[in-house]
Amino acid sequence: MRSTTLTAPTASTRTSDTAQIERLFADFLAAWTAGDAEAFGALFTDDSDYVSYDGTIARGRREHQHNHDKLFRGVLDGSALVGDLESVRYLTPDVAIVYGTASVLMPWRSTLPKRRLSRQTIVVVRTEAGWKISAIHNGRVRPVTVPEPDAFPSKMSQLMARIAHRLGFGRR
Repeated sequence: MRSTTLTAPTASTRTSDTAQIERLFADFLAAWTAGDAEAFGALFTDDSDYVSYDGTIARGRREHQHNHDKLFRGVLDGSALVGDLESVRYLTPDVAIVYGTASVLMPWRSTLPKRRLSRQTIVVVRTEAGWKISAIHNGRVRPVTVPEPDAFPSKMSQLMARIAHRLGFGRR
């Protein structure tokens, strides 16, 4: 087994890497908006994972490209992907977590519906060809307020748990 020594990135290296990752996110939006499945697929590593907003998972760059080709020629024809990169956090000099928000703007809309906003958690890795997407998880932004323990939803849940327990249902 070979040992590897990681060196701390310089400020200029980190700035350059962040600019490249920002470009990768912009290219992600642009490839979608252009309906270009080949350019879209080229942003991913060969062994990448893509978890869609509905929880389905696609594995591998070819599958992402194939799926998006069907989408771009079908239900998402003429759509644009608009969004913003929120943050980049480096785990190592060659791996970063990127958070962004984006939404699909259908061709018949002029503004984005709030309910369609999604947040992307993206793992990017440095490759010989530059930064690429290794994994992406796309989830809808639909915040739920956590009820206080003495709030009505909490009290009802606690009551239902007691009733189920007494009747012998559920987890014991």
